[in-house]
Amino acid sequence: MNRLHITGTICKPARLDVSPSGIEHLMAVIEHRSMQAEAGLNRQSYVKLQLILSGEGLQHWLQKLTVGCEVHAEGFLHRHEDKNGLSRLVLHAQHLEQI
Repeated sequence: MNRLHITGTICKPARLDVSPSGIEHLMAVIEHRSMQAEAGLNRQSYVKLQLILSGEGLQHWLQKLTVGCEVHAEGFLHRHEDKNGLSRLVLHAQHLEQI
C-alpha cells in the first residue's frame, strides 16, 4: 500500500498550473520536522517534498497556502522525472486541510 499522512509547513508559495488536457494542478512544497524514536533513541526527522493537488476548483487554495501555514496532507507518493532525467518523490495529495 502506498499511503502517506504528513503534517508540515508550506515553505514555498503555491502555484496553479493547467495540464494540456485541462486538469488543474496546485503545487506547493511542504516541510516537516519532528523527533522520532528509533532503536530506543530520539532522532530528528526532516522532510521537504513537493505536494501536488489535482482536480477542479483549486483556485481558493492559492490564497490559503501561504508560506508558513500549517497543513495536514494525505495521499500517495509518486516518482517524477525532470527533463534532465533526475527523479524525486512527490506527494500527490488526495486530502488537504489547513490546521
